[in-house]
Amino acid sequence: MHIRLKKQKIQEALAKIQNIVEKKSIMPVLNHFLMDVSDSAHILATDLETAVKLPIEVEVFEPGKTCIPARKFYEIVKELDEDIEIMLSEQWLKIQSGRSNFRLATLDASEFPVWPQIGDVTQINLSRDLLLTAIDKTIYASGEADARYVLNTLLFEIKNSELHVVGTDGHRLAHFITTAPSGLTEQKVILSKKSLNELKKFLSLAENVSMLIGKTHVMIEMDGVSFLSRMIEGEYPNYELYIPRDNDKQAIVDKGLFINSLKRVSVLSRDRQNAVKTEWSEDLVVVSSYDPEVGEAQDELSIDYQGEPIVIGFNAKYLVDALERLTSDKAKITMSEPDKAVYITDVNETSFVYEAVVMPLRL
Repeated sequence: MHIRLKKQKIQEALAKIQNIVEKKSIMPVLNHFLMDVSDSAHILATDLETAVKLPIEVEVFEPGKTCIPARKFYEIVKELDEDIEIMLSEQWLKIQSGRSNFRLATLDASEFPVWPQIGDVTQINLSRDLLLTAIDKTIYASGEADARYVLNTLLFEIKNSELHVVGTDGHRLAHFITTAPSGLTEQKVILSKKSLNELKKFLSLAENVSMLIGKTHVMIEMDGVSFLSRMIEGEYPNYELYIPRDNDKQAIVDKGLFINSLKRVSVLSRDRQNAVKTEWSEDLVVVSSYDPEVGEAQDELSIDYQGEPIVIGFNAKYLVDALERLTSDKAKITMSEPDKAVYITDVNETSFVYEAVVMPLRL
């Protein structure tokens, strides 16, 4: 293999795969990416759950392919000032740029995991903005490292001619609903939070997006980039059971003012739960926090409130996360009892529905 690469182009491509490449894998090849210029020129990276194939611009003098250490090659490329010429010789990669020369050990291309064949697929064509919005408005509510692995995911569900995207960690829930493309059958797909966070990096630059759903994998095609994610097995919680539809107390709140109030008051929260107390009554919500070793804080906000007065404790961060995803300037918040789920959604109608559920804290 003997090729020439544009420094800036290959650096941008390598930056996108760094979090997909496994850094501490027991399989050394997963610390590498596959560079293949034997037919179409592309690089491929995987952690066995997620894989991405990126086309690259390259001048080919001699075709070939090899597995290159992802982190080290990226660090070398970042420090170079000129375009790069690389040549493979007996599993050693010779890298030359200007007057700089490197020699990097590689692995044989045959060791790299085979790109999975996903078989018969259901194809869904989506706009980039719609898919990005669906992920952004729900992924924050999914778990980080929950022992129940299915909570570290998002659910994509097609039912009743609607596309539902759901994230939950058991303490909060986010639900996005939009009209599904016509002709699709009902189905559920569960994808990991890590995969979807990586997907967002590629979606932001794409124009046309197709989601191909196979038996065990989902592939997203984006302007020549192929992004593959293994479906997560398991039973996702029946999220509809956790969305309160009949709360009898309702507040209309200015989103920005309420977020700022929560952030101010939570500075003096006494524990890692960012605990704040909210007191809801006619035309007013009082937000307060207390730490016997530090001090206390209180803030007031005018609201439109209907119902009996109520006092509820919250993790302020959970409330802020849910509010920040609203599209409209005002939030509709409904409540029932101090220990029951609180419902949050937009006041104004949009082309989709976003709704969030936050569980209260015991005061």
